[in-house]
Amino acid sequence: MGYDLKGKAPAIPPGSLVLVTGVNGYIGSHIADQFLDAGYRVRGTTRDNDKATWVREFFTKKYGEGKFETVVVANMVKEGAFDDAVKGCSGIAHVASDLSFSPDPNIVVPPTLAGARNAASAAAKEPSIKRFVFTSSSVAIANSQLNDPSFHVTNTGWNDSATEQAWAPPPYTPDRSFITYCASKAQAEREMWKFVSEEKPGWTLNCVLPDLNIGTILHEQQRASTGECIRSIYRDGDMTMAKMFPPAWMVNVRDTARLHVAAMIDPDVVDERILAYAYPYNFNDILAILRESYPAKEFPADLEGVGKVTGSVENGPGAELLKRFGQSGWTGLEESVRENVGL
Repeated sequence: MGYDLKGKAPAIPPGSLVLVTGVNGYIGSHIADQFLDAGYRVRGTTRDNDKATWVREFFTKKYGEGKFETVVVANMVKEGAFDDAVKGCSGIAHVASDLSFSPDPNIVVPPTLAGARNAASAAAKEPSIKRFVFTSSSVAIANSQLNDPSFHVTNTGWNDSATEQAWAPPPYTPDRSFITYCASKAQAEREMWKFVSEEKPGWTLNCVLPDLNIGTILHEQQRASTGECIRSIYRDGDMTMAKMFPPAWMVNVRDTARLHVAAMIDPDVVDERILAYAYPYNFNDILAILRESYPAKEFPADLEGVGKVTGSVENGPGAELLKRFGQSGWTGLEESVRENVGL
């Protein structure tokens, strides 16, 4: 589906080569898919070339030879890790991040920051790079608040409380895993804006900040991270992952990917933090959709005491960008759940 540039020239022209880090991940593979669909070539980074076999075969079958390739970046923390990968690229979507969910910030945060710095440094040394899109997260701004209608999210906020909590003294107990992840995303995005301010590279930085991604899983071999939650409930009644995530906002992973394309090619999107929050949810909402959609199956009982996300989010700018793909706005929760199940 094409993007309406309103008669303006794209920031990088179709046919250009775009680097997508972490391309065999759930979000990374969808971002690659949308760039390829928009007429761009994609080079994807992976830590292990064998684990990217499915993504190479998938995109070659869908788009033909010569449109997609992978390159191994075994350790993004190593200085110069992305220097070769960026050669000849016009844009970078830096998606790769630490998803170990270790509760120890010393394990999670420094590698995430180093990966972001290394990608930015490589891009700054490559004169062909014109755009850099960083995959941040809603938790870089704030954690969702339950039952607080006054809570309001804008693209100017920062989740300083997560950073403070993550770096509190040990013990690093398992219940600190999520807040440590939040701190890593907040600190990494701040590192990106700091790099741009201090180094003044020859490219424009935009950030996309999605909340929980659900929707289509492109391939059975894909590590689907958050996308696996709903499929696990459908297949096995397994609520283990669902219990890890508090009530929040959701976004269809395809919408997140299209916002990366908009942030890369739209000449009017400059120095932006694009909020990818579609609709509030909790997993009882998802269970209700599953029961209605698949009445012949039995599903687990509702979770007790999960609460509801209230308040508001300034998500209008993201919806307007999606409309330029021919959409009516954000993809809904019910449609996204059904896509996630894949039936």
